[in-house]
Amino acid sequence: MKTIKNIAFSALFISSVALLGMPSAQAAIPIQHWSQPSGAQVFLVESPSIPMLDVQIGFDAGSRRDPADQAGLADVTALLAGKGVAARDGAPALDENQLGEAWADLGASFGGGADSDRTSFNLRTLTEPDLLRQSVALAARELGDAAWPEDVWQRERQRIGAALKEARTRPGTVAALDFAKAVYGRHPYGAETTPETLARISVADMKAHYAATIVPCRAQVSLVGAVTRAQADQIATALLARLPQQPAGAACPRLPAVPEVAPLQGPLDERVPFDSAQAHVLIGQPGYKRNDPEFFALLVGNHILGGGGFTSRLTEQVREKRGLSYSVYSYFSPGLHAGAFTVGLQTRPDQADEAVAVSRQVVRDFVENGPTEKELQAAKDNLVGGFALRLDSNRKLLGNVTNIAWNGLPLDYLEHWTERVGQVSAADIQKAFARVLQPERMVTVVVGGQPIGR
Repeated sequence: MKTIKNIAFSALFISSVALLGMPSAQAAIPIQHWSQPSGAQVFLVESPSIPMLDVQIGFDAGSRRDPADQAGLADVTALLAGKGVAARDGAPALDENQLGEAWADLGASFGGGADSDRTSFNLRTLTEPDLLRQSVALAARELGDAAWPEDVWQRERQRIGAALKEARTRPGTVAALDFAKAVYGRHPYGAETTPETLARISVADMKAHYAATIVPCRAQVSLVGAVTRAQADQIATALLARLPQQPAGAACPRLPAVPEVAPLQGPLDERVPFDSAQAHVLIGQPGYKRNDPEFFALLVGNHILGGGGFTSRLTEQVREKRGLSYSVYSYFSPGLHAGAFTVGLQTRPDQADEAVAVSRQVVRDFVENGPTEKELQAAKDNLVGGFALRLDSNRKLLGNVTNIAWNGLPLDYLEHWTERVGQVSAADIQKAFARVLQPERMVTVVVGGQPIGR
C-alpha cells in the first residue's frame, strides 16, 4: 500500500517526464470562465498531461487599501493568516509548526501574500484523489479558520521591523523607496512600511481587514492542471466554503474607491548623499494602467528603449558608447492604477550627472521620434520568439491566467498575443509613448555621492 509520500514522489517523477511532452505554447490555450452562486469568478485551463494542480485565489485586498498610518497592513495580514488554524467542526487547532508539517506530509504547499493591488493565496498539489482532497480541505481551513496568534504577531513585528531598518542601510533600497514616494505622491502605491506603521497594527486590525476583503463574492479562483471543469468548480467551492458567506441574493458589499495616481506637475531632482562605491539612479514618472488599450505598443516600445537587455537603445548609449554603467534598463509597472515607468542604472558617483543626462536624452529622443524600423523588427522577433518561455510551466500559465482575470482581459488574450505584437507599428509606439510619458516632468533620484573611503 502506497503512503502519501510515496504517491507524491511517484507523481512528481511523472510530472518531470511529462514536461517534455507539453504542447507548444503557440497552440490554443482555452480558458474556461464561469461565476459561482456566491459571486466567485472561476477561471480554468485544463492541463491533463501533468498530475498536478496550481490554484490562485485572489481578492481586492492589496496594499492600496492600507490606511495611510498603517502601511504594511495587507502584507502582514496575509502573513499572519498562514501562522496556524483554529479548531472548528471537530478539526483540531494547528500551530504554525504543525501546519507546516501537515503540508510537508501532503507534498503540497499553500501560502498567501499581498502586492499593491491584491492579496492572493496559492495552492500547489498533486491530483491523486486522496492527496487532492486532503490538500483542498487543509487549504480551506487555512483560508477560513486562521488562528491569528498574538504572540506570533509580536515576534514577526520585531523581525520585520529589524529587516526594514537593515534594508534602509542599502543605497538601492533608499533609492527605490524615495523614488516611489516622489512618483506616487500621496497615492497608496508610494506608501512605505516602517517599524512605526507596523507598531500601529494590531491583530484586531488584521482580522477586521481580512473580514472586510477576503469574502467569496469578490474571489477570483484561477486553476491550471489536471482537473475537469466539474472538479474545478467543486474545488473552488470547497476552498471558499469556510469563509463567511453572503445571504442568498444579497449584493456583494462595495469597497471604498481608491483615487487614481496624480500626474506629476513638474520635474523633481533628488540627490541623497550615501557612502557607497556606486550611485544608484532611478528616473521616471507614473505610467499607465494594465488594461490600457495601447498596451502592446508600450510593451514593444519599452523593449526597444530599455527592456531588451543588451540590444536596447539605453544600453547602446549609456553602456556601449560611453561606458557609464554595466547595466541600464527601463520598465513599466502597470496595475489597477498607473504604475511607474522607471529607468534604472548604477554608476560611479563622479559619473552620475553624465549618466542621468544621457539617459534623459535617450528617453526624450525616443518619445519624440519613436523607434527605427530595424529596431522595431528586432524587438518583435525577440518578443515573439521568447513567447513560449512565458508559458512553459503550469505555474507560469497560472500567472498569465490570473493576469487575464484580474485585469479583465479577453479570454483569448494569450492566443492572439504574438499576433498583437506583430501588428504594432513604429507610429503606434511613438503615439503611445507621447501620450504616456512627459520627459520634461520626470522624477530623478540619485543615491550615492561619495565613493567608499573618501
